[in-house]
Amino acid sequence: MKSFRSPGRHGYAVEISPFLPSTLACASSQYYGIAGCGTLLVLEQREADVALVKSFDWNDGLFDVTWSENNEHVLVTGGGDGSLQIWDMANPQGLLQVLKGHTQEVYAVDWSQTRGENMVVSGSWDHTAKVWDPERCQLVGSLQGHEGVIYSTIWSPHIPSCFASASGDGTLRVWDVKAGSCRLAIPAHKAEILSFDWCKYDQNVLVTGSVDCSLRVWDLRSVRHPIAQMMGHSYAIRRVKFCPFYKTVLASSSYDFTVRFWDYSKNQPLLETLEHHSEFVCGLDFNLHIPNQVVDCSWDETIKVFTPSCLAAL
Repeated sequence: MKSFRSPGRHGYAVEISPFLPSTLACASSQYYGIAGCGTLLVLEQREADVALVKSFDWNDGLFDVTWSENNEHVLVTGGGDGSLQIWDMANPQGLLQVLKGHTQEVYAVDWSQTRGENMVVSGSWDHTAKVWDPERCQLVGSLQGHEGVIYSTIWSPHIPSCFASASGDGTLRVWDVKAGSCRLAIPAHKAEILSFDWCKYDQNVLVTGSVDCSLRVWDLRSVRHPIAQMMGHSYAIRRVKFCPFYKTVLASSSYDFTVRFWDYSKNQPLLETLEHHSEFVCGLDFNLHIPNQVVDCSWDETIKVFTPSCLAAL
């Protein structure tokens, strides 16, 4: 396991570059995101450790980060002041543009992956999801429907102009950007949903992670009941990610300080529990280039890169 420590910066989200397997970015905040500024950390994992490449400060906390899908130097972060920041690592100043439109904290940002599209979606505590053209720095559309804080917005990796959102109102919603409307609203939990993810192998399958400590897997063709439910965390699930290499394998991180790996197709779905943090584990990602490698970040000021034994054995 490799580790990087960022004194005074508490990790909220971490993502590995889609272009460079050794490069990762972490959105972090001072004072646990309650006050102070935020810092975007760009890191490189080397043979024996993880090293800081660049860092960019913002005047409010940073809560999420996403890499551009068409420029290896560009990233977008979401801030506590309601703005999105576009950064360019090749630019000495770092900051390219600031996108303003939300009236409260931006807790989620994601860059579209479908071919021919170049859009960013953001989710905010103001209950709206907004779609942006990052090249023109323009707002494309604002979508409303949630009755609570939006914690997560992610593009479908399969369906053009489609993203989903998870909210404090307990629903998972699927949106059609071209129509500007909600295609489907799933009352997925009777508690806040802090995270969800799309399956990389099936356009109809998603997983949600909730304050009720459960993970639920959904098939959009029949949403009356989840197709699987997994229990094991003792506090709220902060982040959940499907594995890019195995259809039914996923990872979750939690306020219980653990990262857990699951295979929802099994009768005993819990594969492994890792306890290598001393605070909330907020960020989590799989490396698309290096099979079974995972990165996470925590409020304990550390970012860790590792390969869980349960995946190495698959």
